[in-house]
This record gives sequence, structure tokens and C-alpha cells, in this order.
Amino acid sequence: MPSTTLYTKTGAEAGTVDLPEALFAAPINEAVMHQAVVAQLAGRRTGTADTKTRGEVRGGGKKPYRQKGTGRARQGTPTAPHYAGGGVVFGPHPRSYVQRLPKRMKRAALVGALTAKFGDGAIRVVQDLALDAIRTRDLVGYLAALQAAGRILVVANGKDERLELSARNVPGVIIIRADSLNIVDVLNADVVLITEPALPTMAEVYA
Repeated sequence: MPSTTLYTKTGAEAGTVDLPEALFAAPINEAVMHQAVVAQLAGRRTGTADTKTRGEVRGGGKKPYRQKGTGRARQGTPTAPHYAGGGVVFGPHPRSYVQRLPKRMKRAALVGALTAKFGDGAIRVVQDLALDAIRTRDLVGYLAALQAAGRILVVANGKDERLELSARNVPGVIIIRADSLNIVDVLNADVVLITEPALPTMAEVYA
């Protein structure tokens, strides 16, 4: 079973902690991870882009000029695509970009990402990050003591309003609940900081 150092929020070592083997010693399937990332990013697209076809643009109903005698090519309507202000051919229309993946694939991709982060030394476990009040300065001090820099993903066991509001104005810090992990945030993080109470929840949800 994999294990790592357990830290206090002041940065002091408090022993070691065992990590769930199903989450941090899982097979790493890069193809599945890539597919899960693409699916998640595609699901974020709004799909609201829209262009008007020749039947939707304003105008039409009358020929631009008579059929014969002008020496020019015959034209039926000024809403045709080759006219300025005419309709758009094969333009985008509102649609859904959602790509559905089986739950087992999503889970395999996520545990593979956690295992990869553990192998890179980016996983750190802290006893807790409890704050006495909503104070960004205190949270920044704790992160500095834990030597967490760059893009930091903090995994909390449940809703912690003080922690979430304190991190709101800290660039690069994301607070996420243990039962709401996603592969994009895990892979983007330089440091994944997990509170000790969140480990059993992660094991229960994703193992």
C-alpha cells in the first residue's frame, strides 16, 4: 500500500499516512485519460454559436434584376450565400458538444491521473486546513509553509465556507470537495493538497 508524509498545516511532519491503493497505485491508461479530458472540455462548450441561412436573413422575395437582357448571370434572390448580407452555408447552429463516457472509464481515468500525480511527487496530505475566520492571509501562509506553489488543488472533505472564501482571491488555488474530483483539475494542478479526512471519502467514492 502506498504511503506518504503527513503534514500539519504549519508545514511540520506528523508521521506518515497510508493512501488507498485503488486510487494511488492504479494502472495509468493514457488513452483513456486523454479521452476523458477531451470529453470534459467538450462538455464545457456552450454550443450557442448560430448563423443565419438564406431562409433566415432579412430580404429576398424579389429578383435583384430581370432574368434576361442584362448580360449578367441570372439571379433569383439577394439572400443567396454569394451576396453580401446573404445566408451562410454550412455555418454553426446551436448544438450540444457533450461526449458521454461510461462511468468505469471516467473512474479509470481519474485514478490513473491521481496515480500519475503521486508518482510525480505532487500529492501532499495535510491533517487539516481549518481556519478560525475568513482570512486569505492565513491560508496563503499555510500554503507557503507546506511548500505548495503554482497551481494548487485543495481537496477538502466537505463544504468549508471559510476555506473556500479565503481561497477565492488567491490565483491558482482551487478548492474542491473529495466527492467531486475531475480529471482536468487534477492534471492541471502542480500540487494536489489533500486533507486527511478526505482520503476515506475519496476511497469510498472512486475506489
